[in-house]
Amino acid sequence: MARVKCVVEYDGTGYSGYQIQPNGKTVQEEIEKALTTMHKGEHIRIISSGRTDAGVHAKGQVFHFDTHLSVPENRWVRALETLMPADIYVKSAKYVPEDFHAQFDVKAKEYRYYVRASKSRDVFRRRTVFHFPRNLDIEKMEKAVKYFEGTHDFTAFCSAKTTLKGNKIRTISRAELHRNGEELEFIVQGDGFLYNMVRIMMGTLLEIGEGKKEIDTIPRALDEHNRRLAGFTTPGHGLFLWEVNY
Repeated sequence: MARVKCVVEYDGTGYSGYQIQPNGKTVQEEIEKALTTMHKGEHIRIISSGRTDAGVHAKGQVFHFDTHLSVPENRWVRALETLMPADIYVKSAKYVPEDFHAQFDVKAKEYRYYVRASKSRDVFRRRTVFHFPRNLDIEKMEKAVKYFEGTHDFTAFCSAKTTLKGNKIRTISRAELHRNGEELEFIVQGDGFLYNMVRIMMGTLLEIGEGKKEIDTIPRALDEHNRRLAGFTTPGHGLFLWEVNY
C-alpha cells in the first residue's frame, strides 16, 4: 500500500459542506466516489486537514488516502479531473511516507474572507464574496484586526453550537485586512481554528467598521470569553480555506 497526499480546490456553493453527512451532497463524497471508480468499486476513504461548512470554498484543502494502485503522480490529477464535477479540482497529488497524516500533521492553516464594501452588487462574485453595503471606517478595522494576533482563548469567537470539549486556546500568527478596490480581504493564519471562528472575527471587524463596536471590543471579548461582545457570524460563501502548512 502507498499513501497519496492531494491538494484540492472547490467551489462550496452547491455542497452541504466538506465532510460526508447523512443528508446533502458533500465534497468528500464526490472525491471518494471518484477514487472508488478508479479502484474498480473498492471504497477509498480520504482523510482531510479538516472540514469546511456549507457554502465555504477552498483553494488549498489537503487530504490523503491509501492505495494499492501504481499510478504516476501526474496521472492521479488527470484521472480524477475526468471523474469529478467541474466545481472540484485536485491540483496536485504526490506519494508521501505512510506516517503522514493530513489532519494530525497540520502546523498552520490560512483562511481568507472576502467582503464587497459597496452599495452596488457584483453578480459575478455573489457566490464568493459577502456583499455588505454599509459605510465602513477601514482604518479603524485595520487597527482592530491586529488584536487577534497572539495566543488567546477564543471562546468569544466560537459558535455556541460547537461540540469541542477541550480548551479554546489558539495562536494566530497573522491577521491582516486589505482593501482592493471595492473588496476587503481578511487574511488570518493560525495553528488551529474553532467552529465559525473566522466568520465571527470578520463579523466583529465589520461591526467595528460600522461604528457599532469600538476597537477595544476584541481584547475585551478575548479576556472575558464572552460571545455576546463579539460580532455577528458572516455567511459562509465569503470564506476560503486558502492554505494548509505541514
